[in-house]
Amino acid sequence: MAEAPQPNSTFPRPVFFILTGIPGLGGAQAWLTLVFAPMYLLALLGNGALLLVVQVDSTLHQPMFLLLAMLAATDLGLATSIAPGLLAVLWLGPRPVPYTACLVQMFFVHTLTAVESGVLLTMACDRAVAIGRPLHYPILVTKARVGYAALAHALKALAICVPFPLLVARFEHFQAKTINHAYCAHMAVVELVIGNTRANNLYGLTLSLAVSGVDILGIAGSYGLIAHAVLRLPTREARAKAFGTCSSHICVILAFYVPGLFSYLTHRFGHHTVPKPVHILLSNIYLLLPPALNPLIYGVRTKQIRDRFLETFTFRKGQ
Repeated sequence: MAEAPQPNSTFPRPVFFILTGIPGLGGAQAWLTLVFAPMYLLALLGNGALLLVVQVDSTLHQPMFLLLAMLAATDLGLATSIAPGLLAVLWLGPRPVPYTACLVQMFFVHTLTAVESGVLLTMACDRAVAIGRPLHYPILVTKARVGYAALAHALKALAICVPFPLLVARFEHFQAKTINHAYCAHMAVVELVIGNTRANNLYGLTLSLAVSGVDILGIAGSYGLIAHAVLRLPTREARAKAFGTCSSHICVILAFYVPGLFSYLTHRFGHHTVPKPVHILLSNIYLLLPPALNPLIYGVRTKQIRDRFLETFTFRKGQ
């Protein structure tokens, strides 16, 4: 059984933490597997299929589709970093997670979230160049530069997210071993430690504002350039066609940032008014919804990928 925090109690660094899932729901949280399990299945099948299509079709080895593959790979990692443990907690109840595994999960969740934000920024810049300077697009945006961008995002995410587990690992004593969450979120673990957590709080706040804030500003600037270029087109049909090439990306951006910002704001400023179960539920939706929706959005709205899916399905059906 998971022990409840006791006043003035002190525990040495635990071998295991206990994840409780979503507090306050009790046995009813098992029904949430009917929501999260299909989301995870969609994330696995959709992103796996998108990666496979881009890999096997040489005509899709272009910067735009390589960026989609990068996003799909990140989504697969992000969903897998939390979904198996989340589903186990929801279905089976509170479960132990090794201390080291908890820190590893914390690292991967933050790292992959940072990578996804960076990929969305790169995709916005790609669309800005494609619409604003179409004649120079093949020269300015190449497969090599997409590879450099992927490496840069990975190195940036590693550099800024390694301190998360290190800042937690420095604490030797805890006031409880029970994490009232469905995965090892940084602040959920920090709430249990005994000691000065100001560095953890400041770093988490600064990182959220710096990474997400800079990426959002970059995306907004890219779409400002896109809007300027689109409005200069001579006909309504041309403007609609140019804007249509960005519609999938806009949907993906909204699916990623809107739940994320709402979850962040409720945690930082609304924890006295927003019930904790609601906040934890939102944080899980934030991490699983984009990986589930992104392949559907791009699979439906991107003609080349949609056609390739249909060709593959028709070919196998005709065999």
